[in-house]
Amino acid sequence: MKRWVLLRKGADFAAIGKKFHISPRLACLIRNRDIIGDKAIDNYLNGTIADLNDGMLMKDMDKAVDILMEKIKGHMRIRVIGDYDIDGVCAAYILMEALEGLGADVDMDIPDRVLDGYGLNRNLIECAYRDGVDTVITCDNGIAAADEIVYAKSLGMTVIVTDHHEVPYIETEEEKRWLLPPADAVVDPKRWDCGYPFKGLCGAAVAYKLMECLYEAMGMDAEDIDALLEAVGIATVGDVMDLTGENRIFVKQALEMLSHGGNLGLKALMECTGVDAGAVCAYHIGFVLGPCINAGGRLDTAKRALKLLRAKTKREAVILAGDLKALNDSRKELTEAAVREAVRIVEETDAERDRVLVLYLPDCHESLAGIVAGKIRERYYRPVFVLTDGKSEVKGSGRSIEAYHMFEELTECKDLLIRFGGHKQAAGLSMERDKIEALRRRLNGNCRLTNTELQEKISIDMELPFSCITEEFMQELELLEPFGKGNNKPVFAGRDIEFLSARLIGKNHNMLKLQARDASGISMEAVYFGDAGSFLDAVASKYGKRQKDCLLEGKAQGIYMSVTFYPGVNEYMGNRRMQIVITDYL
Repeated sequence: MKRWVLLRKGADFAAIGKKFHISPRLACLIRNRDIIGDKAIDNYLNGTIADLNDGMLMKDMDKAVDILMEKIKGHMRIRVIGDYDIDGVCAAYILMEALEGLGADVDMDIPDRVLDGYGLNRNLIECAYRDGVDTVITCDNGIAAADEIVYAKSLGMTVIVTDHHEVPYIETEEEKRWLLPPADAVVDPKRWDCGYPFKGLCGAAVAYKLMECLYEAMGMDAEDIDALLEAVGIATVGDVMDLTGENRIFVKQALEMLSHGGNLGLKALMECTGVDAGAVCAYHIGFVLGPCINAGGRLDTAKRALKLLRAKTKREAVILAGDLKALNDSRKELTEAAVREAVRIVEETDAERDRVLVLYLPDCHESLAGIVAGKIRERYYRPVFVLTDGKSEVKGSGRSIEAYHMFEELTECKDLLIRFGGHKQAAGLSMERDKIEALRRRLNGNCRLTNTELQEKISIDMELPFSCITEEFMQELELLEPFGKGNNKPVFAGRDIEFLSARLIGKNHNMLKLQARDASGISMEAVYFGDAGSFLDAVASKYGKRQKDCLLEGKAQGIYMSVTFYPGVNEYMGNRRMQIVITDYL
C-alpha cells in the first residue's frame, strides 16, 4: 500500500514567478524540490559549467596535482585503475584522454568482475609492478583499499586515490574513527575533512575535477577537456546520483552534447539502440545507453565499453556499439529469470516476513545481483540484498529504500563480511557462504524501520485541473529537466476523475488508453503504462464486473478514481493533443 502525501511548502510564488519570469505554478514546483533563495533558484534554472565549484577546494587535490605534474615531467609510467560499472568506465576514460593530452606515459586497467572483484586488489598491483608502473591512479574505487595500497607502497609505487564512496570507519562509544587509506593523495568529497561544497559527485566527476585542476596548474586551457563533460553527465545518471547542484549542470551539458553527436562511440550506441538524438533525455541514459555500457563489465569485460568511448573511427564505434547492445539483450533475459526466482523465494519461504530481504540466488550471474535487488526493492519496497556464488566466496549487492542507510547497517555486520562498501542507497559485499543466515538475522534484528517507513511514499506536488494542461505549461515544465533521482518529474493529482471508456493497447494488450473527465467537466485522453489487468480489477472491485465491461465497451457511467499523473502530448500524423500519463490510482 502506497502513501499519497500532498506537499504543502510555502513561499511567495507570485513574487518568485515575477522575478524569474516563470508562472507561480512553476515556482511552487521548484520550492517543492527544496530550492530556496534567489541564488539557488537561479542556479537551478540557469546554471552552467561556469557555476561549478573550484576543484582545488577538495582535500588533497593540491597534492594529487603536484604529484602528477612531477610524474608527467619525469616521464614516469602512470596506470589508471577504474571499475567495471558505468561510473568507473567513464572515470577511466576521462583520466586516460586528459592525461594523454598532457603527454603523459599512461595506460589503464579495469578489474574483471568475476576474477578480480570490486576495486583495487593485489593482482592488479602486482601486474602494474611487473609492467614497470610508477604511479597508480584509482577512479571510482580505492577509498576502502587500505591493505592493497599499503602493499603498493611497499613495492615503491606512488598511489593517488580518486573516489566518491563513503570513507570506512570504526565506531566507538566516543566517536567515529575514519579509516583513510595511506595513499599519497586521497581525493574524495565524502572525506570528513574535505571542504568541497557539493558532496554528491560521482567518480567520473571527481576524476574530471582532478584533470581540470591539473590542466590549469600546467598552464593548459581547461576548456581543452570540455568534451569530457559528456562522460561526466552520463556517469552521473548511470550511477544514480541525485540530479541536484553540480550534477544537474553536468547532466544538462551532457544531454546537449549527446544531441549534437559529440563522442563517436556514444553516437553509434544511440543509433544502434534507436535513441533519437533530437529528443535524448536522462531517461535514455539511465535505461537505454547506460545498461549497454554496463553490460560489458557484467557479462564480458568493461574494457569493451571503454574502447567504445575511445573509438576513433565510425566503423570501430558501430561494431563495438552492436556488441554491447547484444550483451545487454542477453543480460535482460538472464535478469528476468533471476527476478522470477527471487520473487518465488520471497513468496514461498519465511523471507516474506523479513523487513530486510537477504536473498541467496546461487545460479544468478553475480554481475546481475544489483539489478535484481533493485527490481525486488521496487516490487516489495524493502531494503534488498541479493547474494550469488562468486569464484571462491559469496558476493552480493544491495539496494535500499529512503529510510534505510545501507552502508551504515552493513558496518554493524562487518564481522560477518570479508569486505563491503557503498553508500546510503546501494552497497556491495563479499562473505563466506555459511554466514548468510547470520547476516539475514543480524540485519533484521538491527532493523528499526517502522510500518510507515515500509510504505512507499508518493509525494504529490499539486492538484492540477485539466484546464491547466496546455502547450505553454508543457514548455514551462521543460525548465525543470533533466529529471531523475533527486529531481523527479512533478507528480500531479486529480480527485474523482471520471473514466468514460478504456481500451487495451500495446503489443501484449497490457496497457490502457482511456477517456477521462475531471470535476469541472473537461475531458482528456489518458494512458496507463502499468499493469492494465490490475487497473481493471480495481474498477471491478469497486464498481462491479459489469461496470468494468461497460468501461471497455465505451459505455461507462459513474466510474470515479483519484489518480496521480504527468501531463504529456500525443503527437500523431502532425496532430498534437494534450493527454495525461497516469502513474498511480486509488
